[in-house]
Amino acid sequence: MSAPIEQSPGEIAAHVEEPMRATLAAPRRGRGAAALLGWTRRNLFSSVPNTILTLVALALLVWFLPPLINWALVKATWTGGDPKLCREAGGACWALIETKHRFILFGLYPHDQHWRPLVAMAIFLSAIAASCDPRFWNWRLAGIWAVVLAVGGWLMWGGFLGLAYVENARWGGLPLTLILATLGIVLAFPLSILLALGRRSDLPAIRAVCVGYIEIVRGVPLVSVLFMASIMFPLFLPEGLTIDKLLRAQVGIILFTAAYLAEAVRGGLAAIPKGQYEAADAMGLGYWQKMGLVILPQALRLVIPPIVNQFISCFKDTSLVIIIGLYDLLTTAKTALTDPPWRPFYVESYVFAGLVYFGFCFFMSRYSQYLERRLNAGTRR
Repeated sequence: MSAPIEQSPGEIAAHVEEPMRATLAAPRRGRGAAALLGWTRRNLFSSVPNTILTLVALALLVWFLPPLINWALVKATWTGGDPKLCREAGGACWALIETKHRFILFGLYPHDQHWRPLVAMAIFLSAIAASCDPRFWNWRLAGIWAVVLAVGGWLMWGGFLGLAYVENARWGGLPLTLILATLGIVLAFPLSILLALGRRSDLPAIRAVCVGYIEIVRGVPLVSVLFMASIMFPLFLPEGLTIDKLLRAQVGIILFTAAYLAEAVRGGLAAIPKGQYEAADAMGLGYWQKMGLVILPQALRLVIPPIVNQFISCFKDTSLVIIIGLYDLLTTAKTALTDPPWRPFYVESYVFAGLVYFGFCFFMSRYSQYLERRLNAGTRR
């Protein structure tokens, strides 16, 4: 009888892993036309209903796209200050944007001072970009925003250091929209966290105040909040005391946005398992340490989509400030059409404003997806 063949542990592992590697080998992906054909078959013609929907969608595109391209690009008028050229061409009149772009972007701001809101917008956008960079997620970001607000206020108002004073009643267009939306989001977010924590508080008085505030504000539209801030609130002020209408609109947007964000944050807090609270208590953490270091980071990560959804809503809702006489981007796009020769080309003006809104909202949507992937990197399967 022959002696058994002895094998080392490494040889045994190699014999076991070899068939597993052969079994679990990654499937090969085709390239070029084969890959395109496979993707089309899987995603567009995988079943009878899917095939029908694909054919219907293709038919709609064939019916809709050629006239749209013909109007927007082929027959469009891109330059020239004469509306007659647009009427003769029969296509889109993008010359309206060329002629009215300064008013659409900057509103009633003095024409020879348009460089000031342009620089202020560039500074604001740079600060927003820095806020999206994880390398700046520390106390330096607060300093950056303090400098940005100071420089931006100096550029927009002026009145010293060689700049002429421009009252904020003449602000308008994209700078006003950015100011209202950015400050509304930045200041409403911490307030919403406090409201969400207060609504879950064990102290009845604090809980009642937070619940009452959230339910009352969420029960009325933003138009009524702005109306109250503009018309009703001054009636309760002492005689001779006035508050700027831009400040009143900004406060109204902050309070309104905070109420909606508070419910999103509360949903995240409610989704955290009870064991996380108990573990933080077992470590001897105080209330604010527990919330700041353990609970809130997890809760906010869970509710990124609804929070960003409210940010997008806040950005678009700035168009409602027209009811208190402020000229935001959408209002300036509409007011630019008061010139009778250009009035027939209102579609182009609204399309331009819509593209600007879409650009900012799309950026927020994509950034939220990036943020979700980054913060959930350790939990994905």
